[in-house]
Amino acid sequence: MVKRELRVRGGNVAVIEAGSGAPLVYLHGFADVHGVSGDFLPFHEGLAQNHRVIAPAHPACNGSDELSDGNRVEDFLFHYSEVIDALGLDRFTLVGHCVGGWLAAEYAVRHPERVEKLVLIGASGLFVPGSHIGDIFLNSNPDRGTDLSSLRRLLFASPDSPMGLRYYPDGKGDLEEETRRYAMLRFGSAIGFKPPYFYNWPLVQRLGRARMPSLIIWGADDGMTPLVHGEAYAAKLGDAKGLKIVAGAGHAVHLEKPQETLALVQPFLKV
Repeated sequence: MVKRELRVRGGNVAVIEAGSGAPLVYLHGFADVHGVSGDFLPFHEGLAQNHRVIAPAHPACNGSDELSDGNRVEDFLFHYSEVIDALGLDRFTLVGHCVGGWLAAEYAVRHPERVEKLVLIGASGLFVPGSHIGDIFLNSNPDRGTDLSSLRRLLFASPDSPMGLRYYPDGKGDLEEETRRYAMLRFGSAIGFKPPYFYNWPLVQRLGRARMPSLIIWGADDGMTPLVHGEAYAAKLGDAKGLKIVAGAGHAVHLEKPQETLALVQPFLKV
């Protein structure tokens, strides 16, 4: 595993890389590398068995500079276009979780010629009438000063999930992880806090432009992005290979069930 900084217009981007082979760009979510962990987790290490996995940290996250050119979805997409160019990638697989999945979908509909395959895991980004995305900011405020159980319920299968308690403990946790959690919430507030909340109205109508093979993965107990959002992605993407649901997992399905998630992703990437 290699950690480095990538220089793009406006600042530096923290990047973690591992593995060799065809390039795979990974865009992270809240409970994830860069969002909490400073290193790759078992799911990312599994991806790196057969690919060169490149994971840039979102602006303001885990050492990346803040974006100074605005905070609309289009601003972040232009930023990632520059990141991809700076990496020297012409064609690559794109995998994203949560808000990283949203950005991956937005990039894929704009640059379908560059994305070889697309994997979305619990992706936000869509407006689905009557099925709202959970309020991560409200739930990030500890109840009674220390209790983060409602936040864990959004991100994991249950508020008592061992993985949830590890990365979102009640009270103070590891200082570096606390800093990354706070930075990820700042990034989330920049892209998704003000209405529309964690979605982009036109995206659902643009998904048909993403004609590359796509795989959608959801935790059966996702408390943040309801399952119907996964169904919408699977129905609207240009060449979706279906929606795969992992039992006993929540929004951070790839953390809670890394082997089960890899068992779905790896065969799809080999085809």
